[in-house]
Amino acid sequence: MHGSFVLSHCSALRAIRHARSVYNRVTWTRVGKTEQRQVLNACAPRAKEVDAAWLERWLPNDPMQGEELHVLVGDQALRRSRPHLECHVQSAPLPAGSLMRLAPGLYCCSPAYVALQCTAGKTFGESIALLMELLGTYSLPAEATYSIAWGGTWSDANERNAVEQAHYRCEPAVTPGELRAMARWARGSTRAVFREAVRLAAAGAASPAESTMYGMLGLPMRHGGFGLSTLQPGGMQLNKRVDFTEQAVRMASGMPYAVLDAYLPAAKTDIEYNGIGHEWENARMHDGQRNNGLRGMGIKVLVINRDQMRDIPALEAIAKSVYHDAGVRFRYYIKGYRVRQQELLNSLRKGVGLPPV
Repeated sequence: MHGSFVLSHCSALRAIRHARSVYNRVTWTRVGKTEQRQVLNACAPRAKEVDAAWLERWLPNDPMQGEELHVLVGDQALRRSRPHLECHVQSAPLPAGSLMRLAPGLYCCSPAYVALQCTAGKTFGESIALLMELLGTYSLPAEATYSIAWGGTWSDANERNAVEQAHYRCEPAVTPGELRAMARWARGSTRAVFREAVRLAAAGAASPAESTMYGMLGLPMRHGGFGLSTLQPGGMQLNKRVDFTEQAVRMASGMPYAVLDAYLPAAKTDIEYNGIGHEWENARMHDGQRNNGLRGMGIKVLVINRDQMRDIPALEAIAKSVYHDAGVRFRYYIKGYRVRQQELLNSLRKGVGLPPV
């Protein structure tokens, strides 16, 4: 392979998802500003020079077979017009750590930079879905990347009534601090959606369904959510560990702690999403013991199932209950809230490759 390649946009996101699903984390080496500029200035890629077998280690399935390979170059003159090759120009200096070295001659945009690239032209809900995936402990499969990027559905979209999507457990790909640093660099009105999504996205989601639940219940009303993340103290905390007292351990049949899907300290309430796995008998027994332990800690448990995640009035009733327990009056301060809620729900679903409801 001649020269250097810098994977970007969908190709970089696909590589990140592949690394997270296979290796549990992104293990590549960040490079400094000097190396970044040298790489971009020297990169003049040509599709015929791509060693597909060599590249397949980071991009499963040959990207030259129908899917475009997205690469970054440092100058307009370095762009190459070739089939299945899409060159993106980045002439301005990038923040340190925006590129990562996969192997000699092969680089990839960092997860924070990829988040900026892949949210361009997307709705706020789609942007939140991607940021929460990168901040969370799950990853969508690499093969879902292009279908979702093109606005289509993926995989279990056959089950049109589901709110779930296949995913892998892994370490977070990016930190809130890294996203905030990229948002400070990403100026201009065209990047306003990215900056707002960075400001409101939460870390710690363990599945696409949890990200959707947070989006609908936690985000501010002006974006179509129910604003639970604004309740103080504590807001809405995802996958919060609560250690049980001795009494609570007894009530939970020996279970020492619980991890709460979405904990609201102001209301002492845990909101749990019960997906397909919770329907199994062993899971129901575990959930019952866990909920007994939380009761011993004075924490109320509210459960949302797949049907309710498509039912906006049901979500509203749950939100009203939490507001009541927090001692806060629930009221809408915007017009057209149902339209905004429907748009947010469908854009969150679109962001993980599910059809609209």
